[in-house]
Amino acid sequence: MSEHWIADRMHQIDASGIRKVFDLAARMNVPINLSIGQPHFDTPEPIKQALCQAVSDGKNAYSQTQGIAALIEKIQAHVDETYGHPDRKVFISSGTSGALMLSLSTLVNPGDEVIIFDPYFVMYKHLVTLAGGKAVLIDTYPDFRIDLDKVRDAITPRTKVILCNSPSNPTGYVAGEEEIRGLAELAKEHDVALVSDEIYRSFCYDQPFISPASWNDQTIVIDGFSKSHSMTGLRLGYVHGPEHVLQQMIKLQQFTFVCAPHPVQWAGLAAWDYDVSDRVEQYRCKRDFMVAELGDDFEIAGAGGAFYLFMKSPWGTGTEFVAEAIKHGLLIIPGNVFSSRDTHIRISYAAEDDTLQRGVEVLQKLATVR
Repeated sequence: MSEHWIADRMHQIDASGIRKVFDLAARMNVPINLSIGQPHFDTPEPIKQALCQAVSDGKNAYSQTQGIAALIEKIQAHVDETYGHPDRKVFISSGTSGALMLSLSTLVNPGDEVIIFDPYFVMYKHLVTLAGGKAVLIDTYPDFRIDLDKVRDAITPRTKVILCNSPSNPTGYVAGEEEIRGLAELAKEHDVALVSDEIYRSFCYDQPFISPASWNDQTIVIDGFSKSHSMTGLRLGYVHGPEHVLQQMIKLQQFTFVCAPHPVQWAGLAAWDYDVSDRVEQYRCKRDFMVAELGDDFEIAGAGGAFYLFMKSPWGTGTEFVAEAIKHGLLIIPGNVFSSRDTHIRISYAAEDDTLQRGVEVLQKLATVR
């Protein structure tokens, strides 16, 4: 195959550092794996049963591109009750990753700028590149707060989108009302599209979840079932926002993903009514344990939601620390996978308690190795 066949855009997208760690894990003997960004519990049984029933009932063909009516109606009723925006509509996407691709491809022209907060979810920058845009990174170190003055200064005539994520992957930071409301109002003031990635909405431990859609009725919200209901492999997300934007996203979905997996949408109906508060409480306890055990040896900010700690490496770069951790059988992710800096490491505490204990022991040992 000739090298010139490959489109230029692909050379601007690196293979995921997380995938490299996953590949490494497959070759290791019984690793302590604190790298994976997905719940450690299985999909709840009623959801699995609903999926199996849908398959058995023959719901295996394409659904409508926008999703099955029953699931849309259920989510739409919740959205209407929560926000009361007459123009806010819902459609079902093939995962939140699919929704992110659809939203940026719908909104971004070549050369447009997209504001992203650093550290960021690894996919954001590459999806902006795929859409032909330019990612403008706003540094949030050391505490990962949204500095509204920095956002205001970063907005130019080319700014098309602000992309926010709270609770955050990788930092676990949960933005407060002042930050979220200010961001919503700033986007409205400058007529910039605001995309809010709310996939970790269920996992807020110290304060209530806040969406910018509460103050900006044009906010495009991306959410789904992957993290809250441990359905990462089932690829079921949803989007709500202004109807004229969603119609364009649905049109693009028709010619890309076609629809979210049809039987999984019926499982989504069961998931919507399934209470996951006990799982959330488990992760709150795991967060408390990890912070208590590691707080003396590592600088930890954020950690108010999701299931991640984004900790400053006590010596060397994040990459150097991770390389040493791997030698001790501990799999974690270097911070430069999520950031322009290589100063931190990301740990997922979505794991069994004994795995967390073993990970803590290695980390405590490594913290004083130099």
